Amino acid sequence: EKIAKVLYNDLIDASEVFVSDGAKCDIMRVQQMFGSKVVSAVQDPSYPVYVDTSVMMGQTGNQDPDTKQYENIVYMNCNPDNGFFPDYASMPRADVVYLCSPNNPTGAAATKEQLTEMVKLCKERGSILVFDAAYAPFIRSEGVPKSIFEIEGAKDVAIEVNSFSKYAGFTGVRLGWTVVPSGLKFKDGSLVRDDFNRVMTTAFNGASNIVQSGGLACLDEEGQKEIATLIDYYLENAKLLRETFESIGYPVHGGVDAPYVFVELPESIGGSWNAFNMILEKAQVVTIPGAGFGPGGEGFLRLSAFAPRDSVVEACKRLKEALK
Repeated sequence: EKIAKVLYNDLIDASEVFVSDGAKCDIMRVQQMFGSKVVSAVQDPSYPVYVDTSVMMGQTGNQDPDTKQYENIVYMNCNPDNGFFPDYASMPRADVVYLCSPNNPTGAAATKEQLTEMVKLCKERGSILVFDAAYAPFIRSEGVPKSIFEIEGAKDVAIEVNSFSKYAGFTGVRLGWTVVPSGLKFKDGSLVRDDFNRVMTTAFNGASNIVQSGGLACLDEEGQKEIATLIDYYLENAKLLRETFESIGYPVHGGVDAPYVFVELPESIGGSWNAFNMILEKAQVVTIPGAGFGPGGEGFLRLSAFAPRDSVVEACKRLKEALK
C-alpha cells in the first residue's frame, strides 16, 4: 500500500504490487512466467540480465561469433543518433519488449513522447512491455516520467520492475517490487497477474520482515528526504565525471537524470577493452567497457557515480592526467 501511495501517487492499486528481493530477481521470474517460446526485444546496449535470462530460459538460438548476438532476440540499436532510445517500429515484432529508463548503461532517460509511442506500438503489435524503472529516483528533469504508468494506456501493455537498491542502497540487503496491472491480459484473455502470482508463490518465500521494515522506513517522509539527499550526492558525482571527460574533449552522454555517464571513445584507442586496460594501468581507475553491455556498447565506457566524493574527485584528477 505504501509503495502504491508514496511512489506512484495511487496511479496503481496496492493489489498490483508484488514485493520481492529485487528487480534483477524479478526479471528472471518474469522470464519464467513467459517461458521458452517467446521472442524478446532488448535495447543494445543494455543491462546484461535481459539477454542472459532469455538465453537461460531457452528462448534463443546460437550466438553469432562475429556480431556476438543471439538468434531469436530482437536487438534494438540505441546510439547517440537516436538519443539511445530504440526505434521499435522499424524492428521485427517481439512478444516481450524490455526497456530500461533511466538507462543502464547509457544514462538516457526516455521522454513522455517516446514512452507514449512505445506504449502505442506495443498495444498495436500485441507485445508486453517490461519496464525497468530501477533508476527512477535520479530523474530531476521536468516532464520525464518516473513510471511507465504515467503514460496513458500503459496498464494495458506494461509490467514495471523496480528496486530499493538505487533508492536507498539496498543492493546487498535485497528489496524490490514488480507491478502487474490487474487488467493486463495475454492473447487468450487470461490474466498476466495470475501467472506471475503463481511463479512468485511457487519460487519465492517473500522478503524478510526486517528488510521490509527498512523499506517502510524509506517510504516515510523522513526517509524520502534522506533518499533525495543521497540521490543529489550521486548526481553531483555524475556531474563531476561528465565535466572531466568534457574537459578532455570526449563526447559524453547521461549523468543528468541517471547515475551513469556513457563516454564515447576515439577510434584511435582501439575499443572499450583497450580503453579500460589503458586507464587501469595509467590511472588505476576502474571503468566499465561498453562491450560488456552488448555489441552496441563497443566504443564507449560506462562510468558510475556510486562512490564517495573524495574517490570521485581523485579519479577525475587521475583521468585528466592520464588522458590529456
